[in-house]
Amino acid sequence: MKHINILKTEILSDNWYTLKKVSFEMTGNNGVKSILEREAYDRGNGATILLYNKQSKKIVLTRQFRIPTFINGNDTGYLIECCAGLLDEDNAEDCIRRETEEETGFRIAQVEKVFEAYMSPGSVTERLYFFVAAYSYDMKLHDGGGLQEENEDIEVLELPFEKALEMMSTGEIKDGKTIMLLQYAQLKGLML
Repeated sequence: MKHINILKTEILSDNWYTLKKVSFEMTGNNGVKSILEREAYDRGNGATILLYNKQSKKIVLTRQFRIPTFINGNDTGYLIECCAGLLDEDNAEDCIRRETEEETGFRIAQVEKVFEAYMSPGSVTERLYFFVAAYSYDMKLHDGGGLQEENEDIEVLELPFEKALEMMSTGEIKDGKTIMLLQYAQLKGLML
């Protein structure tokens, strides 16, 4: 294990989230010490969920505008994704229950944590907690769409599972967390 000693942390921006410049000393495998600087974007940790219905063989996803994808070549800026959100002050399970209801309109009964992952560890501190949950139509409280006070404009999509897998293959679904959960569902046979 390499020895790491943080020497200095400087906040470069704290507008939307926090961008830090970190200077640190690291002892390499060869025993040589180096002083390095890296920037890290801290947006907090998050949670994401794939809602599935075995009877109908359908899943619930969302579609929303994502400015980073738009400025990086996504012509419309819209992504099809699993429901997700930042933990804020909640634990991961409470967060994903809240986000599911806000974004999709479903109040889910049981959630299952399947794994957690760092999504872009070279530059972003976020750890994402991944969940799956069965849904039924009697759990639907409202149309979803997110919170107006957060300027969310989320479209709720209910798709056949096989169609979502096809959309992943054709590139219609490009979101990493969604691809991971779709592949998890496929590998674990959640729709069988």
